[in-house]
Amino acid sequence: MNSDAAHPRSNLPKAWPFEEAAKVAERLGASGRGEALFETGYGPSGLPHIGTFGEVARTTWVRRAFTRLTGLPSRLLAFSDDMDGLRKVPDNVPNREALAGHLGKPLTAIPDPFGTHESFGAHNNARLRAFLDAFGFEYEFASATDYYRSGRFDAALLRMAERHEAVRGVILPTLGPERRATYSPFLPIHPRTGIVMQVPMEEVRPADDLLVWRDPDGGERHGTRITGGHCKAQWKADWALRWFALGVDYEMSGKDLIDSVKLSSQVCRILGGEPPVGFTYELFLDEGGQKISKSKGNGLTIEEWLRYAPPESLAQFMYPAPQRAKRLFFDVIPRAVDDYGANLERLRADPDPANPAWHIHNGAAPDTAPSPVPFSLLLNLVAVLGSDDPEHLLGYVRRYAPEATGADPARDPLPALCRYAVNYYKDFIEPRKRRRAPTPAEAEGLRALMAALRERAGDLEALPPDDRARAIQDVVYDAGRREPFLDVGKEGRPGVSRAWFNALYQVLLGQPEGPRFGSFVALYGIPGTVGLIETALAREAA
Repeated sequence: MNSDAAHPRSNLPKAWPFEEAAKVAERLGASGRGEALFETGYGPSGLPHIGTFGEVARTTWVRRAFTRLTGLPSRLLAFSDDMDGLRKVPDNVPNREALAGHLGKPLTAIPDPFGTHESFGAHNNARLRAFLDAFGFEYEFASATDYYRSGRFDAALLRMAERHEAVRGVILPTLGPERRATYSPFLPIHPRTGIVMQVPMEEVRPADDLLVWRDPDGGERHGTRITGGHCKAQWKADWALRWFALGVDYEMSGKDLIDSVKLSSQVCRILGGEPPVGFTYELFLDEGGQKISKSKGNGLTIEEWLRYAPPESLAQFMYPAPQRAKRLFFDVIPRAVDDYGANLERLRADPDPANPAWHIHNGAAPDTAPSPVPFSLLLNLVAVLGSDDPEHLLGYVRRYAPEATGADPARDPLPALCRYAVNYYKDFIEPRKRRRAPTPAEAEGLRALMAALRERAGDLEALPPDDRARAIQDVVYDAGRREPFLDVGKEGRPGVSRAWFNALYQVLLGQPEGPRFGSFVALYGIPGTVGLIETALAREAA
């Protein structure tokens, strides 16, 4: 065990996963236990989504920080609530009519509408595991059905039965009058229909392992065993039961579950356990600042993100400030890709735990070559080329950076970035691209820029790529030092206003903003840029 484990907040890296890990270390120090259990929960009535990725990734980062901080072993349990009753038929499944006849039954007792697994719950569990495996997460999978039926929860269920009224006393004040009249933390499975019943208990007899309840339809009285998977716990009580039975040390949850966390923590204590260290993350917002909702369809799916960017960029988006709301829409993707690339290069130079890439790659940079150009620049290049061929885009980059051969796809990210850039261009840039004619003042500046590029082309193209980009940027500035683009700085030196660069982006590239223009010209080439200017000036003449 590391010496810092006894004082986990000493010399703590300035990174939120380490701050969370220190809390877990303190919890274990107080309990005397030598292994930490991290948990993430999953409702398998639907498919894994971008929030699933975020929760597992963030929990993984805390778990890794815990290992670095303490040297103690830990486990990550991905727990599927697959014994829940099916409340409604999902829209995105085949054979929906057949599923409608199984409403209310546990997901693992319903036939798989896809015909690939023994149950609908098993199908979605397999999708979850494939999803987590695809991203390389280290975890143990747990099925609620297996845990209930195998007896893993039996002792905890009997404890809950012993303290049935105390548990009800916590939950009842949060319910409306109608629901309060029927509430019990136990949901018995109907012996004939197999439906998860939500009925009041006439008797709870832990010594006899028995729940007594009455069928609301016919009034028939039933006796159901508490143990062995014959009943399950209601949602908030179920969460508490799991924490108590398994000894969960850490679990994250969204802001929408704050009240559920409080109630479940109270129930956990009533059972005799200590609720885990919790972490509340903010929810995602759409472009307009509205909460993302699957029913509204105003979100961004993980499949969509991965069409336009590598998975590491999604991790980069998830890492910073998880307790601050993030707008999750397509425009954030290019920034996330470039932020990840920049942080990866920082990691190669300095293994600093404050760097998001340190957590994404568990402290060691992968053996991959850096991209010679940022993703935002690739997007601007493909926008000018108007090509849907990644090889065409890659050819331009090779001319700028001959070392970017793409011969080893496992090490060279550039070919994949070119594919992402083409996809993003076709779906988002091309439909909105509108080149406007230059104003007379803008045309004058463009003519000066074109003349300077032609005059200095030989000298500029002889420079190494980075020096060439900087020298061309100076030429761009010089061409813009004229009215109405002059901007006198604090020291009285004539500078260039943003309006000059806005004109370059709008007139030459057909978009409201863009990259450092010198870098773009260095990549696209001086002859090509001169051609863009000539075309723009022809629009002015027309």
